[in-house]
Amino acid sequence: MGLFDVFKKKEASKQAAGETWPVVLKAPVSGRVIAMADIPDPVFSTEVLGKGCAIWPESTVVYAPCAGTVSVVMGHAVGLTSDAGVEVLVHVGVDTVDMEGKGFTGYVAEGAKVKAGDALLSFDRDAIAAAGHPDCVVVAVSNTAEFSDVSPIPAAEDLVEAGAPLISVSK
Repeated sequence: MGLFDVFKKKEASKQAAGETWPVVLKAPVSGRVIAMADIPDPVFSTEVLGKGCAIWPESTVVYAPCAGTVSVVMGHAVGLTSDAGVEVLVHVGVDTVDMEGKGFTGYVAEGAKVKAGDALLSFDRDAIAAAGHPDCVVVAVSNTAEFSDVSPIPAAEDLVEAGAPLISVSK
């Protein structure tokens, strides 16, 4: 067995385990893409919680951006750990934690296994607006430092459909 055969065998075992790179996170809602820097919340816009982007939604059901395990459930947000180890936070709105879950309906529990496209939660845009909060849907890779690159695929202001490629994560 030659040196290159070792690399081929290692790559084959990664693919057999379902690990493919880059990991592509899907849009959790349909709408207009927002650059992270333009999110009206410094915790997100300065990438304190990781790199990613957001969407001004045209729909109210939030879908899983990848296959994985639900690690955190809050009324307005869901955390997932992808099968490849990417930690993803899907967060609806800015300061919506103040709403204490009102206007949100959850469909998953911590520890649940999900597939990309499974419904995670839904939200009431009118309730969010009445509470005085923007309703952008943020997708942030919270363990960004573990990867060589985390980049939005569409440009800011582009329209995306739920399930379309949104963020590329490279080892």
